[in-house]
Amino acid sequence: MMQPVFISGPCVIESQELLDNVAGYISALNKAFGIDIIFKASFDKANRTSIHSYRGPGIDRGLQMLADVKLKYGLRVLTDIHESWQAEPVGEVVDVIQIPAFLCRQTDLLVSAARTGRTVNIKKAQFLSGRDMVYPVEKARDAGATEIWLTERGNMYGYNNLIVDFRNIADMQEIVPTVIMDCTHSVQRPGAGGGKTSGDRRFVPAMALAAKAFGASGYFFEVHPDPDNALSDGPNMLRLDDLEAVVRSILE
Repeated sequence: MMQPVFISGPCVIESQELLDNVAGYISALNKAFGIDIIFKASFDKANRTSIHSYRGPGIDRGLQMLADVKLKYGLRVLTDIHESWQAEPVGEVVDVIQIPAFLCRQTDLLVSAARTGRTVNIKKAQFLSGRDMVYPVEKARDAGATEIWLTERGNMYGYNNLIVDFRNIADMQEIVPTVIMDCTHSVQRPGAGGGKTSGDRRFVPAMALAAKAFGASGYFFEVHPDPDNALSDGPNMLRLDDLEAVVRSILE
């Protein structure tokens, strides 16, 4: 049986201290379990609810910080892009380029990511079914992508809430072999926090185990040492100290 893909890290780059804290923890987990957790952090959160929300250090400083993490801790790195021009410089640093869920139908964004030669992780939009993801994958393949992942992160059926239909995992595995469950974004309550997204992290471990039962190929966990004071996605991020137990439950 193939080892599952793990992706983990803070939602957004807040500081070098945060990156070192999380990357050191992830590196230790990799050694302890003999796995390869990919480090994730965003240099710019361009889709925040409010204009006043923290977005990140920007592409130049952010990519340098991610390159430092890669060199210092020996971790593979993933980050997301929101505009086509970002793909080329990002592809020079990271191992996996992620397409945000809201943007998964943006043809130019998919094409530019595919042309870097990096793995492309496309997150399923909150308004699409798993079967609909055949078309974003087709765009990326047509542009030359050789490794494409799909990520489930729930669907919006009403205001300020997400529901996960785990059948989407099986449907997307008919399109690509690697289907990842985003266990933290799927417990979001979008826009429900008074100008920011809320969520409920207590359901994250159960989301992971449910996805495992449906045959997921990988698991995505945003983590933070102090999520209640994080600058983005705090309510749905897993506490860093809790990541080990969740990873262990999946491996068992």
